[in-house]
Amino acid sequence: MATPDPLRPLPAPSTEAGRDGLAALLARPARAVVALDFDGTLADIVPDPEQSRAHADAVPALSALAPRVASVAVITGRPADVAVRYGGFARAPGLDHLVVLGHYGAERWDAATDTVHAPEPSPGVEAVRAELAAVLERTAAEGARVEDKGHALAVHTRRATDPQAAFEALRGPLADLAGRHGLIVEPGRLVLELRPPGMDKGVALAEYVRETGAEAVLYAGDDLGDLAAYATVEALRAQGVYGLLVCSGTEVPELAARADLLLSGPAEVAELLASLARHLELDGTVPADWPRAD
Repeated sequence: MATPDPLRPLPAPSTEAGRDGLAALLARPARAVVALDFDGTLADIVPDPEQSRAHADAVPALSALAPRVASVAVITGRPADVAVRYGGFARAPGLDHLVVLGHYGAERWDAATDTVHAPEPSPGVEAVRAELAAVLERTAAEGARVEDKGHALAVHTRRATDPQAAFEALRGPLADLAGRHGLIVEPGRLVLELRPPGMDKGVALAEYVRETGAEAVLYAGDDLGDLAAYATVEALRAQGVYGLLVCSGTEVPELAARADLLLSGPAEVAELLASLARHLELDGTVPADWPRAD
């Protein structure tokens, strides 16, 4: 991808609230948090989730932007250490204070210490793990595969013979299985994740904004699990915090309809981050005395 011209105009949000959010981020970057989903936002969606990697332009863009805002956080349904590994975030220049909130915020990795803080595994997940293969066999969802996330289990149908039909066929049986063991099912783009209740990206984002004291928030996501984070940004706006909602891709209409800014996918997300960094570079960086969340 060509290096963005530092004078090239940033993409214009389609809503007044989004334009205000972008203006606040540019005017007061030291009071701004940039929070992003991983798969579909920083990384392209791939048939095998274990082959997912951050877009080639994502880490350089984050490295350029992070020193110029109060904080950058990645909020993902993946385990925090997996997102760090697949993202290539550890020891990346400029990402000394990056935070990765994994398992929808139940886990946390801090670049400053290179450590993960995680809860004890849910007994419900262990019970579901023991029964899941039998449920898949009974449902005859040929080609569906299980991703074991430790604290959650995700059933992917992207490689099934008929991906959408397998997804729909599994929704009911997996909801029943999850409910018997105190779990919930989080639907996504051809994936159904069984996980403990109580945390979602909205809760994780709200807690992180309170921790940082941010006055402006950019959140970018691509899937149904990001709706909770969108709702948090909308609630924060009512409390006087500026917000910019970015949607990566248009595959999830429910998300795209609520976004202030629509981008085509991870390549354009990385371009936006790099362009923000270049615009902020013209005005200096975050003051050294601004408290960071480390």
